[in-house]
Amino acid sequence: MSMRHLRRRADQRGIVLISSLLLLLVVTILALAMFRGMGLSEKIAGNVREKQRALHAAEVAETYAEWWLSSPGNASTAPVVCSATANANLGATNVLICTNAITNPATVPWISAGNPVGFTYYPSAGATAMSFVADANGSYSNTYASTPVFYIQYMGIAADGGGNVYKIDAVGYGGNSLSVAVVESTYEVGSGVANLGGL
Repeated sequence: MSMRHLRRRADQRGIVLISSLLLLLVVTILALAMFRGMGLSEKIAGNVREKQRALHAAEVAETYAEWWLSSPGNASTAPVVCSATANANLGATNVLICTNAITNPATVPWISAGNPVGFTYYPSAGATAMSFVADANGSYSNTYASTPVFYIQYMGIAADGGGNVYKIDAVGYGGNSLSVAVVESTYEVGSGVANLGGL
């Protein structure tokens, strides 16, 4: 064999080493990107879970406010200027119908006339009970950051004259104060008598 032939084979071995190192680098980068993507997917799933929990908490408060308005005698409560908070879990008489609007319903806590306003409510018994403290194992995984709050504002007589219209705002939190959901509904309570155009 000639010297030139041996030198050519030695040059080829160096190219194989460099090619192998480049291929290893590419595979390593792909693996790191895959693991990073999996971690990001877990964070997204956790955020979606907390968003759903916050929305559920807000809907619980909104549903309670609608139930409270439809209960006998509550809708006939005289609207007042609300400038404080109260706990509806301590009694339905703590809930008021307000004449003043919330400054900005999307910004929590709600402020009206410079004071925090709203009525807290959460299920405290049964399968739907909400927890705000750690469980027996010390885990906070199924707790809520704060109690849901609702606010009932009197909007006036309905356009059809058949009852009164109320605006209900409710806010709920997930596992931390950054997972927040605000919902709003317009609710009409009828007077109980309607002209159906009969005789």
